[in-house]
Amino acid sequence: QVQLVESGGGLVQAGGSLRLSCVASGRTFSSSSMGWFRQAPGKEREFVAAISWSISTTYYADSVKGRFTISRDNAKNTVYLQMNSLKPEDTAVYYCAVKRGPVVLTENRYDYWGQGTQVTVSS
Repeated sequence: QVQLVESGGGLVQAGGSLRLSCVASGRTFSSSSMGWFRQAPGKEREFVAAISWSISTTYYADSVKGRFTISRDNAKNTVYLQMNSLKPEDTAVYYCAVKRGPVVLTENRYDYWGQGTQVTVSS
């Protein structure tokens, strides 16, 4: 089993920044990929960003490209999501997830999920 715990969410004004963290514990995978997804009220969960184990490959949803940056510290089993220039439409519960092997953008390919952290952006 792998446990994922997100933190760093909160309330911020439009244009502001937040940094989310996700710490993995338990049976962590070597060569794992990690991703961030989000779910806004009344909407389906959607892909936000993902990063490979080697940190050489990152992917972003078009809606966050240029504003969000995903990174990871493998020594700390931690993945980060730096969110800048936040918009009200970024309001959602943000989830981190981990999977074995290469990065994919499809949520049903991820093996373990955190409980989520709420991000609210006021206008």
